Amino acid sequence: MEFHHISCMPAEVLTFLHSEKEGIYVDATLGGCGHARRILESSGPETRIIGIDQDTYAIAHAREKLASFGRQVEIVHGNFSDIGPILDDLNIPAVDGILADLGLSLYQLEASGRGFSFRGDEPLDMRMNPKAALSAAELVNTKCEQELKTIFREFGEERFAGPIARRIVEARKNAPVTSTGQLADIIQKSIPTKHRVKQKIHPATRVFMALRIAVNQELDRLDTFLETAPRMLRPGGRMVVLSFHSLEDRRVKQAFRKLAFPCTCPPDFPVCNCGKQTEFQLQTIKAVKPGSQEVLINPMARSTRLRALQRLT
Repeated sequence: MEFHHISCMPAEVLTFLHSEKEGIYVDATLGGCGHARRILESSGPETRIIGIDQDTYAIAHAREKLASFGRQVEIVHGNFSDIGPILDDLNIPAVDGILADLGLSLYQLEASGRGFSFRGDEPLDMRMNPKAALSAAELVNTKCEQELKTIFREFGEERFAGPIARRIVEARKNAPVTSTGQLADIIQKSIPTKHRVKQKIHPATRVFMALRIAVNQELDRLDTFLETAPRMLRPGGRMVVLSFHSLEDRRVKQAFRKLAFPCTCPPDFPVCNCGKQTEFQLQTIKAVKPGSQEVLINPMARSTRLRALQRLT
């Protein structure tokens, strides 16, 4: 299967990035490169795209799909949390726009064979970067019960984290848990039938998400990105982040608000005395959600939340 992905909220991304303006834009999670292509098509010939992705398959796909844009495109194999060093290496001190789409691609879910989905029976891998050291199988088969419980609860907000962790530890005494099918079966058996029947999502959804987050250190890297990336914008530059679950969106919301409202004075102070100047402005007071028509065409967009920020000075 070709590396396939339907970009979420493309029109909104272009609007908030103000990408019709020529400049340098960073697609920090290049993926299927749908957003990058739209930015290039909506702007002029002087626009440059710096595309970053940790998935080598995504990199190969993007090189092919964006080849017609020639020197307008620079593709880098790396993690979005390293945006600072990457731009330093390219001698780019500041950019006009930064985009991060935190979702999985259809290719990763349906055809990568790396165990991101529980719908088939694949090796329990879940590494975004195939060359990374830790796989989901290693994590599942080496962490103690308490550590697994913590991962499932904190990263997946899984109500039955304890019973699931306990059953995994029991199961691996007989044989290692090495496939998505094995793990999904263990999870289903760990959840009481009355709760399993009432759930609107597959019983394994939260645990699989938690493992993926843990394997790829997603939240730590997101925090690093949110701390570094805004400072890479030039005055007037904009940053857009698409998130797909509450743990991500909460971090984006808090990071953007902290930048837009830096004052640390007590709320009852009549005048600000901390001296912290406002350098950023929120472009989205609340998260922007996809329209019903987009969700109808692309159901994967349903949980998308877009937040945007602009640098003022």
